[in-house]
Amino acid sequence: MASMNDKDYYAILEVSQDASTDEIRKAFQAKARKLHPDINKAPDAEEKFKEVSEAYAVLSDPEKRKRYDAMRSGNPFAAGGYGGSGSPQGDYSGYGSDPFGWGFPFGGYTSRQTRHTRSRSYNPRAGADVVYDLTVDADVAKIGTRRGVTYQRYAACGVCHGTGSVEAAHAETCPTCKGTGHISVDLSSLFGFGVMEMECPECEGTGKVVADPCTNCGGSGRVLTASEVVVDIPADSHDGDEVRLTGMGNAGTNGSSAGDFVCRVCVPEERLTPEQSNGFHLLGFDLPFVVIGILAGVISSMSVFVGVIAILGAFMAFRGGFRHGGRWWTNAGKATMGGVTNGLVLALCVVGMFKCSSSMGTAGYMGRPY
Repeated sequence: MASMNDKDYYAILEVSQDASTDEIRKAFQAKARKLHPDINKAPDAEEKFKEVSEAYAVLSDPEKRKRYDAMRSGNPFAAGGYGGSGSPQGDYSGYGSDPFGWGFPFGGYTSRQTRHTRSRSYNPRAGADVVYDLTVDADVAKIGTRRGVTYQRYAACGVCHGTGSVEAAHAETCPTCKGTGHISVDLSSLFGFGVMEMECPECEGTGKVVADPCTNCGGSGRVLTASEVVVDIPADSHDGDEVRLTGMGNAGTNGSSAGDFVCRVCVPEERLTPEQSNGFHLLGFDLPFVVIGILAGVISSMSVFVGVIAILGAFMAFRGGFRHGGRWWTNAGKATMGGVTNGLVLALCVVGMFKCSSSMGTAGYMGRPY
């Protein structure tokens, strides 16, 4: 969900920034009647209805509207309720505004700072792993190698040291939702039912916000950057093997732990092509029909069915020949077992139907009067 800073609630309700509360209410009512899911069956109607409801919940409340206008103007402290005393703590000259009016230099600094998503949400989450596919040939995988890798990841912000806050040691209760994590919209006058609750757009449902957001990372505690690592691929590696470097993945938000850098070894000679994989899957799918059909004594009735599938599967699987390494055959076995799993239940049902049909036909023939 986009943060409060990133949404233009006035544009969503199609009203001017100096619209009165009554004009905002009428605009919301007109849009809500058209977008309510019980009336509008369009796929995106519910999402748009929530969006206009969120806009109304903020703009119809004078305190929330004042705070929203202040954040959109680039000065999150203008409305008060930020940083304890309601005044900035530390240097915020680049946070969407320039106290000298020129920028740094002459307009460049402000535009650079406002590229960051300014979300005051305090939402510590562990960083995700970065997975990198490194392709090597079979000979290199056999003897091992060392490779340098350059990749993009989210790293801990060097200005706020990953916390997202410049000076404050702790997060604050969200002033928009008072720490509940949600806001309410009264729809009783519109549809006859009560209050609808939705996720607070300022804290994004956490109930807490960063007291003094860092200008470098926008309050998240991390920035996108290029990193380099040296990966040692051990000897006798195979396709699908992984080399994990702890802590070199994406940094977590607001000081949380970082993920790992996972280098996944790719050896094309050991991989099945999509056609080969589908071929072995077909062979595995066919196998339960053959085995169960033989045990039930109805394989002759199914010979055309199982024969066509077997021929098609073998053609796809071995079109490139039979000479492959051990790992290739291991992957072939896995694809075959996947087909067996998918075909087993269906084979039991189909063979059972053949068995019943055969039994009924014999009984009818033997019991026919002359």
